[in-house]
Amino acid sequence: MDRGSGELGVEIEPEAVEALVNGARGDARIALNGLETAANLAAGTPIELAQVEQALQAKHLLYDKSGDQHYDIVSALIKSIRGGDPDAAVYWMARMIEAGEDLMFVARRLVISAAEDIGLADPQALSVAVAAQQAAHFVGLPEATLPLSEAAVYLARAPKSNTAMKAYGAAVDTSRQTGNLPVPDNLRDEPTRLAQPLVHGREYRHPHDFAGGTVEQQYLPDAIKDHKFYRPGERDVQPDTLES
Repeated sequence: MDRGSGELGVEIEPEAVEALVNGARGDARIALNGLETAANLAAGTPIELAQVEQALQAKHLLYDKSGDQHYDIVSALIKSIRGGDPDAAVYWMARMIEAGEDLMFVARRLVISAAEDIGLADPQALSVAVAAQQAAHFVGLPEATLPLSEAAVYLARAPKSNTAMKAYGAAVDTSRQTGNLPVPDNLRDEPTRLAQPLVHGREYRHPHDFAGGTVEQQYLPDAIKDHKFYRPGERDVQPDTLES
């Protein structure tokens, strides 16, 4: 009553409150200024969405965090990245952020996309997405939009591969079908006092003892020793390329 707009005696509609919160994006100064302007515009009547929109000088974006619109826009962001369209990726991400979406939710979508859709075609993409998440968390809005936009554009332009995801899915299917297969003797832990009569680990060939740091030996259980879960894609970056 002493320093605010209490003497006006106005009320505010729930959707107007939501619009004010989303428009302020965590900035108390914007929220208070917007509320004061909207109260003056309402002129003694309950503050409605239109007054808040006018006060914030921006249209309230349709974005229900718990409804279909929320999931539709998230889906549009992911599919735009997957489809290689940086313009659409930035647009849908901007829609999310400007409507008040949690920054870390947006960042998590980018990290997931980097691992799921770019994958081994550009392993650096995951580092870019994680760095963007950390930067956004560190600086907050409005500057957080910069690293997030950089990551969205990078991911959209990057080559795509989902071979890692397919490899995991194939491994899960096989493990469910075959049950708890025993670990090959050469891969088991070194013999302890209780396992001295056994040969656990005795036939293990340490890769660092061989030229090139690799050695052929059985790593999968006997029943599935020849299974191939990871099938390299033509866009997957090869280890020798990473080393160079």
